[in-house]
Amino acid sequence: MEQKIKFFITLTIGIAILLGFFFITQNISKFTGNSILNNSENKDDLAKCLTEKGAKMYGAYWCGHCKNQKDLFGTSFQYINHIECDAGGENANPLACQNAGIQGYPTWIINNQQYPGEQSFDKLKQLTGC
Repeated sequence: MEQKIKFFITLTIGIAILLGFFFITQNISKFTGNSILNNSENKDDLAKCLTEKGAKMYGAYWCGHCKNQKDLFGTSFQYINHIECDAGGENANPLACQNAGIQGYPTWIINNQQYPGEQSFDKLKQLTGC
């Protein structure tokens, strides 16, 4: 009888662990605030849509948070309207950053509103309707 109870407890714990793992992996986007965009085509579509909607990301080549934002998009970042604010960066346009009132990096401007810091896919979609 004691062996049956131990077996039942072990089985119950094992099932609970498996269910917990399944729940977490299925709902990861709720915890991170990022939709899971599984392939580059989906990221391309989002990046192109953001640009079509007039979203702009202001950043600096040396900025770690800007790098994180770029890494989130991967190769699809090429479709993002990105403005380099540091005069030492490639295709720099510090005057555009100054005129936009950029005070930190990255800063997204969407519908004439500033959104400083790294933004999740979900937030960018929400702000633009993409």
